[in-house]
Amino acid sequence: MYCYSALEHKLIDIPTITISPDDIAKGCNNQGFVGKSAVVFVWSVIPYRTQWRYGSLSHKMIAQDSGHLCQNLYLASTSIGTGTCAIRADDQRAMGKLLDLDGEEEFVIYVAPVGK
Repeated sequence: MYCYSALEHKLIDIPTITISPDDIAKGCNNQGFVGKSAVVFVWSVIPYRTQWRYGSLSHKMIAQDSGHLCQNLYLASTSIGTGTCAIRADDQRAMGKLLDLDGEEEFVIYVAPVGK
């Protein structure tokens, strides 16, 4: 498990969290192909970080930005001969528990497995 640090522009290893392929598939409403992928990207959001700037439009900005991120994952996946599938049908509580998120201040907004 890695977390992207935007301030440092690098991936940070989180050794305290281990997620099995079965766990991630269950967190995505038992969609088995998620657990069979080479890697799974999970985007979480902390709405407070956008509310100071965008106020009541914050939720729209979060949705739009996550869509842009996933679109770029589609492009990157295609360029290396793999595929991806944007998933929004996940179990919020299960995913929050897997990733040690509180579900209130930070929660999952998008999931995308990458593989062949």
